[in-house]
Amino acid sequence: MKNSLFVLSIIALTGCQTVEPWERGILAKEEMQWQASTMEARFRQQMFNSKEASSGTSGAAGGGCGCN
Repeated sequence: MKNSLFVLSIIALTGCQTVEPWERGILAKEEMQWQASTMEARFRQQMFNSKEASSGTSGAAGGGCGCN
């Protein structure tokens, strides 16, 4: 029991890694972000909502052209 707890704690501790200051510039690049651009994310969300609204549910919605 103690051996397995020891091994588990060693595995958990080796998973932690610090980011050095010179590596932060690489991680801050646009292609490393979850969302490259806030405007692009909003545009994609609007397009998704417009297409989903045009699929035909019981509510009145836009026509899918994005001109809500």
